[in-house]
Amino acid sequence: MSRAPAPAKINLSLVVGPVREDGNHELVTVYQRVSLSDRIAVDRSPALSVAGFAGDTLVRRALECVVDGEGASFSARIQKRLPVAAGLGGGSSDAATALRLANALRRDPYPAEQLRALARTLGADVPYFLEDGPQLGTGDGSDLEALELPQDYWVLLVLPRKVIKSSTAQVYAAFDARGGESGYEERRATGTSLAAIVVIAIMATLLQGAYGNVVLSKGLLVGVPAIAGVVLGTWIQQRVATETIGLLFAFVLIAAALDLVLR
Repeated sequence: MSRAPAPAKINLSLVVGPVREDGNHELVTVYQRVSLSDRIAVDRSPALSVAGFAGDTLVRRALECVVDGEGASFSARIQKRLPVAAGLGGGSSDAATALRLANALRRDPYPAEQLRALARTLGADVPYFLEDGPQLGTGDGSDLEALELPQDYWVLLVLPRKVIKSSTAQVYAAFDARGGESGYEERRATGTSLAAIVVIAIMATLLQGAYGNVVLSKGLLVGVPAIAGVVLGTWIQQRVATETIGLLFAFVLIAAALDLVLR
């Protein structure tokens, strides 16, 4: 039996465009792992089975992708810790982890490129969980490029109680209905202005001195050290061209939410 964590991810940046011919949306995003994770255990088995989480669909499909074809299959057990439908990629991470573990148990494991191709069939963000470190996602999010980003910061995720999140399909449908794809290329290509950087630096200084940089957001609370927050936010804005400088203000506002605790 093989076991491994299936980590959550957050999107440090996300710019969504029009629907592609394959039905997915064109987008640019920055994926970042966080330490919160599910646990996946996979073993060889006479029959395919998945236990531990009744709502699973992707892990079963992942195991089906790597069945040996000689009457031998795999069983998986999911220890669920990640909240469902919270934008953390729990299902995709579970699938990628099961795919990787089961492939390693095959008599003739698939090479990395073939495994990535199988991951693409499971979901646009599944391939990300086969890679190491932060990644720039383009196309439908599955075209990946490794990024060098600061990693020495804290992230605090807060899930509101008794809040029902719209499904990803519903969110994208609403986006399409309001013509959200309009101006995608311009939003994608827009860089950070010098004025924005100056304002951000000032905001960071004020928040650092006056409030210790604790911030509340509607669904997610993220904290990072102040300087790393500004540098990281600015770098991402320049690198992937998010649609507004709102992301940068978010990084400033969330800069060092745990700073007080660490002092």
